Amino acid sequence: MAVWRRYTVIIPISLSIALLVTACSESKASQCERLVSLINKGSDLIDKNKGQQVTTSLQLSKDLEAVTKEIKELNLKDPKLQQFQSSFVKVFETFSQSIATAGKALGSAKTAQASSEGRVKIQKARGDIDTALTAAADAAKQSDALASEVNKYCSESK
Repeated sequence: MAVWRRYTVIIPISLSIALLVTACSESKASQCERLVSLINKGSDLIDKNKGQQVTTSLQLSKDLEAVTKEIKELNLKDPKLQQFQSSFVKVFETFSQSIATAGKALGSAKTAQASSEGRVKIQKARGDIDTALTAAADAAKQSDALASEVNKYCSESK
Protein backbone atom coordinates (compact mmCIF):
# COMPACT_ATOMS: atom_id res chain seq x y z
CA MET A 1 0.00 0.00 0.00
CA ALA A 2 2.87 2.40 0.79
CA VAL A 3 4.38 1.74 -2.64
CA TRP A 4 1.09 2.67 -4.33
CA ARG A 5 0.93 6.01 -2.47
CA ARG A 6 4.48 6.78 -3.51
CA TYR A 7 3.58 6.26 -7.18
CA THR A 8 0.50 8.48 -6.85
CA VAL A 9 2.84 11.29 -5.89
CA ILE A 10 5.76 10.53 -8.23
CA ILE A 11 3.72 10.10 -11.42
CA PRO A 12 1.92 13.50 -11.31
CA ILE A 13 5.15 15.29 -10.39
CA SER A 14 7.01 13.60 -13.25
CA LEU A 15 4.25 14.51 -15.70
CA SER A 16 4.25 18.10 -14.48
CA ILE A 17 7.99 18.41 -14.97
CA ALA A 18 7.78 16.87 -18.45
CA LEU A 19 5.00 19.26 -19.45
CA LEU A 20 6.88 22.24 -18.04
CA VAL A 21 10.06 21.36 -19.98
CA THR A 22 8.05 20.82 -23.17
CA ALA A 23 6.13 24.06 -22.75
CA CYS A 24 9.29 26.08 -22.13
CA SER A 25 11.11 24.88 -25.23
CA GLU A 26 10.36 27.16 -28.12
CA SER A 27 8.70 25.68 -31.16
CA LYS A 28 10.02 26.00 -34.69
CA ALA A 29 6.98 28.08 -35.58
CA SER A 30 7.60 30.63 -32.82
CA GLN A 31 11.28 30.85 -33.76
CA CYS A 32 10.21 31.45 -37.37
CA GLU A 33 7.84 34.19 -36.27
CA ARG A 34 10.58 35.99 -34.34
CA LEU A 35 13.05 35.82 -37.23
CA VAL A 36 10.50 36.84 -39.87
CA SER A 37 9.32 39.72 -37.70
CA LEU A 38 12.83 41.21 -37.55
CA ILE A 39 13.45 40.59 -41.25
CA ASN A 40 10.22 42.45 -42.03
CA LYS A 41 11.25 45.26 -39.69
CA GLY A 42 14.49 45.78 -41.63
CA SER A 43 12.79 45.49 -45.02
CA ASP A 44 10.13 48.01 -43.99
CA LEU A 45 12.84 50.48 -42.97
CA ILE A 46 14.41 50.20 -46.42
CA ASP A 47 11.11 50.49 -48.27
CA LYS A 48 10.00 53.49 -46.24
CA ASN A 49 13.24 55.44 -46.72
CA LYS A 50 14.10 54.79 -50.37
CA GLY A 51 15.42 57.83 -52.19
CA GLN A 52 15.55 60.10 -49.16
CA GLN A 53 18.10 62.77 -48.25
CA VAL A 54 21.64 62.28 -46.99
CA THR A 55 20.79 62.58 -43.29
CA THR A 56 17.90 60.15 -43.74
CA SER A 57 20.21 57.68 -45.47
CA LEU A 58 22.73 57.88 -42.66
CA GLN A 59 19.94 57.38 -40.10
CA LEU A 60 18.59 54.45 -42.11
CA SER A 61 22.06 52.90 -42.03
CA LYS A 62 22.12 53.23 -38.22
CA ASP A 63 18.58 51.81 -37.94
CA LEU A 64 19.59 48.83 -40.08
CA GLU A 65 22.61 48.28 -37.85
CA ALA A 66 20.23 48.09 -34.89
CA VAL A 67 18.00 45.57 -36.67
CA THR A 68 21.08 43.55 -37.63
CA LYS A 69 22.11 43.47 -33.99
CA GLU A 70 18.63 42.28 -32.98
CA ILE A 71 18.78 39.51 -35.58
CA LYS A 72 22.25 38.49 -34.34
CA GLU A 73 20.97 38.29 -30.77
CA LEU A 74 18.04 36.00 -31.57
CA ASN A 75 18.51 32.83 -29.60
CA LEU A 76 17.31 30.34 -32.19
CA LYS A 77 17.64 26.62 -31.51
CA ASP A 78 16.67 25.29 -34.94
CA PRO A 79 19.88 24.74 -36.99
CA LYS A 80 18.28 25.70 -40.31
CA LEU A 81 16.89 28.91 -38.83
CA GLN A 82 20.34 29.66 -37.43
CA GLN A 83 21.70 29.44 -40.99
CA PHE A 84 19.00 31.82 -42.22
CA GLN A 85 19.75 34.11 -39.29
CA SER A 86 23.43 34.25 -40.20
CA SER A 87 22.65 34.91 -43.86
CA PHE A 88 20.25 37.74 -43.04
CA VAL A 89 22.81 39.31 -40.71
CA LYS A 90 25.20 39.48 -43.67
CA VAL A 91 22.50 40.87 -45.96
CA PHE A 92 21.49 43.63 -43.56
CA GLU A 93 25.12 44.47 -42.82
CA THR A 94 25.64 44.91 -46.56
CA PHE A 95 22.53 47.08 -46.84
CA SER A 96 23.63 49.21 -43.91
CA GLN A 97 27.17 49.69 -45.20
CA SER A 98 26.02 50.38 -48.76
CA ILE A 99 23.47 52.95 -47.68
CA ALA A 100 26.02 54.65 -45.40
CA THR A 101 28.58 54.76 -48.22
CA ALA A 102 26.05 56.16 -50.69
CA GLY A 103 24.83 58.73 -48.16
CA LYS A 104 28.34 59.94 -47.39
CA ALA A 105 29.22 60.09 -51.10
CA LEU A 106 26.06 62.06 -51.83
CA GLY A 107 26.91 64.46 -49.02
CA SER A 108 30.42 64.84 -50.40
CA ALA A 109 29.09 65.58 -53.88
CA LYS A 110 26.67 68.19 -52.53
CA THR A 111 29.46 70.10 -50.82
CA ALA A 112 31.84 69.99 -53.79
CA GLN A 113 33.03 73.36 -55.06
CA ALA A 114 32.65 74.48 -58.65
CA SER A 115 36.28 73.80 -59.54
CA SER A 116 38.47 71.09 -61.01
CA GLU A 117 38.95 69.62 -57.52
CA GLY A 118 35.19 69.74 -57.05
CA ARG A 119 34.65 67.82 -60.30
CA VAL A 120 37.12 65.17 -59.14
CA LYS A 121 35.25 64.95 -55.84
CA ILE A 122 31.93 64.56 -57.67
CA GLN A 123 33.35 61.85 -59.96
CA LYS A 124 34.66 59.94 -56.94
CA ALA A 125 31.28 60.31 -55.24
CA ARG A 126 29.51 58.95 -58.34
CA GLY A 127 31.80 55.93 -58.35
CA ASP A 128 31.21 55.33 -54.65
CA ILE A 129 27.46 55.64 -55.12
CA ASP A 130 27.47 53.24 -58.08
CA THR A 131 29.50 50.70 -56.11
CA ALA A 132 27.23 51.05 -53.09
CA LEU A 133 24.07 50.70 -55.18
CA THR A 134 25.44 47.60 -56.91
CA ALA A 135 26.21 46.02 -53.53
CA ALA A 136 22.75 46.95 -52.25
CA ALA A 137 21.09 45.49 -55.36
CA ASP A 138 23.02 42.24 -54.92
CA ALA A 139 21.99 42.14 -51.25
CA ALA A 140 18.37 42.76 -52.25
CA LYS A 141 18.43 39.78 -54.63
CA GLN A 142 19.96 37.63 -51.93
CA SER A 143 17.39 38.89 -49.42
CA ASP A 144 14.50 38.00 -51.72
CA ALA A 145 15.85 34.50 -52.29
CA LEU A 146 16.46 33.98 -48.56
CA ALA A 147 13.00 35.30 -47.67
CA SER A 148 11.47 32.80 -50.06
CA GLU A 149 13.47 29.98 -48.47
CA VAL A 150 12.53 31.08 -44.95
CA ASN A 151 8.85 31.26 -45.86
CA LYS A 152 8.98 27.81 -47.43
CA TYR A 153 10.84 26.31 -44.45
CA CYS A 154 8.61 27.98 -41.88
CA SER A 155 5.40 26.99 -43.66
CA GLU A 156 6.48 23.34 -43.34
CA SER A 157 6.23 23.66 -39.56
CA LYS A 158 2.57 24.58 -39.55
